[in-house]
Amino acid sequence: MYRGIFKVFAGNSNRPLADAVCNYLDRPLAMAGVGRFSDGEITAELGENVRGVDCFIIQSTSNPANDNLMELLIMIDAMKRSSAASITAVIPYYGYARQDRKTAPRVPITSKLIADLLQSAGATRVVSLDLHAGQIQGFFSVPFDHLYAMPVLLDQLKKRFEDPSNVVIVSPDAGGAERARAYSKRLGASLAIVDKRRVKANVAEVVNLIGDVKGKNAVLLDDMIDTAGTLTQAAAGLREHGAKSVVAAAVHGVLSGPAIERLRESEIEEVIVTDTIDLADKVAQCPKLKVLSVAWLLGEACRRIHNADSLSSLFV
Repeated sequence: MYRGIFKVFAGNSNRPLADAVCNYLDRPLAMAGVGRFSDGEITAELGENVRGVDCFIIQSTSNPANDNLMELLIMIDAMKRSSAASITAVIPYYGYARQDRKTAPRVPITSKLIADLLQSAGATRVVSLDLHAGQIQGFFSVPFDHLYAMPVLLDQLKKRFEDPSNVVIVSPDAGGAERARAYSKRLGASLAIVDKRRVKANVAEVVNLIGDVKGKNAVLLDDMIDTAGTLTQAAAGLREHGAKSVVAAAVHGVLSGPAIERLRESEIEEVIVTDTIDLADKVAQCPKLKVLSVAWLLGEACRRIHNADSLSSLFV
């Protein structure tokens, strides 16, 4: 059933992904100008009429997170004040997701703050991929569609490893065990978990390995790769336990700080990530990186949301 008009806009965080989504939808990217005043303040102007239109804004809140977040909020406000019928914030990578609870006295829950800001700005729906913490959906009082890049990553892993009996999906920490189990079940591979002890933020120490990786192709699976400390330490541990090869797979390639250098020097043969974050400059620095596109997944989600069709059938 066709339900009126919808338009896809984008901020500056990941324009290549927005273009790819629009190519999938066979429609042009809607015109919008996002710029800066001389003092650095962000300004936005929609280049076309959105009155009565279902609007989708594709904008990851990746580095520079604060600038990209403000762009998103300002564009949402512009659409609200232009009488858009609905405003869906499509956030492929949801920044500040790691601050989802109080882990110490007198610290913020920034994920909730971001949710409040998005709703106050005027977002009527939010779409995101592979949240670092699934409970973030509960911070919103508007509909939240939590998508998964599993179909994209699984398709690549099936092409790379023809015999799943020689593959073991490895979670780099206990918190990712559920994700690794879901992948291993669908791939028909075995499962292992790295037991680590985190000394401080962005610093982890491998402690033990639960499961058998000897003689197998190990796939380290995580939702994001930030400084790559966890993955590279885990990869070294897997090789010490007899893994035949180590491949890393993650949805979000944050790749901050020493990540690229660590990956280049690590035991990892290939690092598979998606384009939720624009990695054009990183690919040139690290030949191990393989970037898969989630454009069709986001495009299909936008189409189905607009037409009030099911999203869950995308992941059956």
